[in-house]
Amino acid sequence: MARGARIFAGQKLRQLRLDQRMDQAAMAAMLGISVSYLSQLENDDRPLTAKVKAALAEAFPLDWAAFDPREEEQLLGAFTFALAHPEVSRAPLEPERIEKLHLQFPEFAARYVDLHRAYRQANERLNMIEEAIANDTATQARMPWEAVRDWFHDAGNYVHSIDCLAEDMAAKLWAGDELDEGMLVEALARRHGLETLIAETPDSALRTYESVSKRLFINAALPTESRKFMLAHQLMMLEGSALIADVARQANLPILEADRLLTIGLANYAAGALLMPYARFRESARELRHDIDRLARRFGVSFEQACHRLSTLQRPGMRGIPFFFCRVDMAGNITKRHSATRLQFARFGGACPLWNVHETVAIPDRINVQLGETPDGVRYVSMAKGLVKPSGSYARSPRRYAVVLGCEVEHAGNFVYADGLRLNDEASATPIGVTCRLCSRHSCDQRAFPPADRAIRIDPDNRQIVPYLID
Repeated sequence: MARGARIFAGQKLRQLRLDQRMDQAAMAAMLGISVSYLSQLENDDRPLTAKVKAALAEAFPLDWAAFDPREEEQLLGAFTFALAHPEVSRAPLEPERIEKLHLQFPEFAARYVDLHRAYRQANERLNMIEEAIANDTATQARMPWEAVRDWFHDAGNYVHSIDCLAEDMAAKLWAGDELDEGMLVEALARRHGLETLIAETPDSALRTYESVSKRLFINAALPTESRKFMLAHQLMMLEGSALIADVARQANLPILEADRLLTIGLANYAAGALLMPYARFRESARELRHDIDRLARRFGVSFEQACHRLSTLQRPGMRGIPFFFCRVDMAGNITKRHSATRLQFARFGGACPLWNVHETVAIPDRINVQLGETPDGVRYVSMAKGLVKPSGSYARSPRRYAVVLGCEVEHAGNFVYADGLRLNDEASATPIGVTCRLCSRHSCDQRAFPPADRAIRIDPDNRQIVPYLID
């Protein structure tokens, strides 16, 4: 087939739309075309244009190969993706210009794709250096929970098949404004014959399921939101057992017990998607300008659960604001992390001490907002809140931690926590980083370690805040 030949892919385009649970209006809006034009494409009355191909390659990079297996078309998709990636800060080129450039200079396009891939691999290697230093050895194997955490990060913190399954289940169970505890108990009994017992337990077990006797124990000391989550977890573990097992099997994590941890993580994901169904939650988030307290009340979930769900809104064609989200404990350890922004968390070790999240750990139930700027000049608005999870007993200390949710400043108008910040004031942003070993700033009063990729110089006659100079 000649270079630049027209592509008719109506059946594949329609199937992709149906797989993504999008109507024609949503797909057309995502591709930047009219509904009638999309209908013509799906009926093979018109071929895919450069604009449509670019939109498909950007929104569905993994599915693009199904539209045309030709090597040059795959290069076009990779070239478009590389040019549109967040690291490229300039305004994107028009799709027609990208396709023309790709057709006239295919060697340049291939080199650019290779360069972009090398850039991302270099960042991964730098993270591996930081990981090795944090663990004091370059050969230490990842722990199972680290492998699972990285799998969710690589998946974009969105699992389409499980999210859709939970949304279908929510449509069957929801009545009124939220899915309450009684509805979940009734669904477990009616659909799976489970007897649910909510009572205080002598130990610290939060949930215990006895498959033989079909009895489910939930610790009554848990807050209502946590009890609901435990019930939703058990329901989705049973409803989606085959699908969850298939996703875990395809993940093929090569670490002992990681597959079981991933299974638990996927059931937790499904529980959150059941309590906060994708389309309904996304619409409410936009309506409330991502006010988390109001979202939590509307859906009957905890503050942390609402934050976490916001970070999963990555469905193609129905994406939410790209957020970063993490949870930090009293010692500064990051116990949850994900970023759909250009800001990427350190894989191991502590976060930047200038982040507002550290201050909020010690001051629960107070929201702290921050305008931060990373060394690459990108600005972020973040909201952090310290939380206390009660243990239910004086004999056990409550869990204290903080969560932080943030987005790039271009989305500040839809993020209520940005109200009142001086977004355009050059001096108002806090100079934050990822972690000291990955931060290139020369002057920082809070630096704990020199950057891993820079040389240092020692001047005995000149003492700054830190006892070395960074080249």
